[in-house]
Amino acid sequence: MATVFWDAKGVILLDILPQANLTQQWLQRYGWEILLYPAHSPDLAPSDFHLFGPLKRHLGSMAFETEDDLISELRNWFDNLDVDFFRVGINSLLSRWQKCIDLHRDYVAK
Repeated sequence: MATVFWDAKGVILLDILPQANLTQQWLQRYGWEILLYPAHSPDLAPSDFHLFGPLKRHLGSMAFETEDDLISELRNWFDNLDVDFFRVGINSLLSRWQKCIDLHRDYVAK
């Protein structure tokens, strides 16, 4: 497998991706347990389950004249988030992951 990035002038980066095999070997050598990624579960992806919902509600039906206006609003929203927003999200994610592990990667009820 390869990853290729290019622009109008041609190839910028070509990566043949041998890292996956090296990573697997490293994990086995040090005896780390490999946890399989669960079936598509938005409630287990940090950005999906805790970040994008509140962000979508905040933006609601706002319309932006320019990309810079959108970026400015996003920065404002992130700058004004309370530290607890992230603490609550991370703590909730840990319990959701544990439920998934306990259910052997099956779906987690909310």
